[in-house]
Amino acid sequence: MLAKSLKAVAIGAAVSLPLLLLTGQANAAEVTLKIHHFVSAKAPIHAVLLKPWAEAVEKDSGGRIEVKIFPAMQLGGKPPQLFDQVRDGVVDAAFIIPGYTPGRFPITEVFEMPFVAQNAASTSPAVWEFYQKYLKDEFKQVHPLVLYTHAGGSIHSKKPVKTMADFKGMKIRTPTRSATSVLKKLGAVPIGMPVPAAPQALSKGVIDGAILPFEVTLPFKIHQLVKYHTVLEGSQRINTSVFLFAMNKTKYDKLPDDLKKVIDKNSGLELATRMGAAWDKVENPGIAAAKKRGNEFFTIPAAEVAQWKKVTQPVTDAWVAAMDEKGHDGKALLADALALIKKHSQ
Repeated sequence: MLAKSLKAVAIGAAVSLPLLLLTGQANAAEVTLKIHHFVSAKAPIHAVLLKPWAEAVEKDSGGRIEVKIFPAMQLGGKPPQLFDQVRDGVVDAAFIIPGYTPGRFPITEVFEMPFVAQNAASTSPAVWEFYQKYLKDEFKQVHPLVLYTHAGGSIHSKKPVKTMADFKGMKIRTPTRSATSVLKKLGAVPIGMPVPAAPQALSKGVIDGAILPFEVTLPFKIHQLVKYHTVLEGSQRINTSVFLFAMNKTKYDKLPDDLKKVIDKNSGLELATRMGAAWDKVENPGIAAAKKRGNEFFTIPAAEVAQWKKVTQPVTDAWVAAMDEKGHDGKALLADALALIKKHSQ
């Protein structure tokens, strides 16, 4: 009797072991995606965009896709190199700011022209629709998952900025080529650098202030290094930065069709719209932290904003002329960008 029982157990084990192995194989990830970015795991880029995106992709793929996120440039390199890391397959995907490589994505810069952008909720889906019409060639070396913008730049400074005259001689961190031109027109001394370099530059007096969204002032503790914050009256922003979340093209192309559908489901216009709305909301903790510390806020009235717009108009005119020289219709591109923002603001 005992011999029969042992035999039954042995047979059961022999049958179960292959099934367990097959089950383990079924649950094991078929594809691993390594995502690289330049801010901390506490920043909204990681917590609001990349981590939820990774969780959704893993869930929708039934565990067949595993996503690993490497914040703060843990895989090496510097923020301006992230596009090339994705293009070359050094990483599978990355969060990229195209403006960190000035002149490389010239048509995309239309949204970074002074006073073009509004809040992120309206500008972000506009950027994605604009990409579908005009930007595919600029980003053909990668597979874009989403393009969107932050809520718009505000001025965070050690000295108060209430009028255009206050800019004179101030050394201000600038994120993009167009913002550099804008600050020059306003009388400031622009100093370009990625956002992770701004805190040290402020603490050492290399810069007197920075153009940044409030979204990053809290994780980088900018509010502890400045005393003043300047925002504009009305819906227009002095500038914005276009964000790109992109995947290596070969990695995407080699995915099975059903896994491509998982990536596609978590990409595109819906994601751009959702991120735009989220990025407007993530301004609030930064604003609250600055107010709690006792920092002063200034709102530039519409009449003064109009003067800033007039002085910086040559920046936009120069971009239009540059587009014309490249064989594009600069005025038409600008008009369409503005029309798309208006469409999504209604």
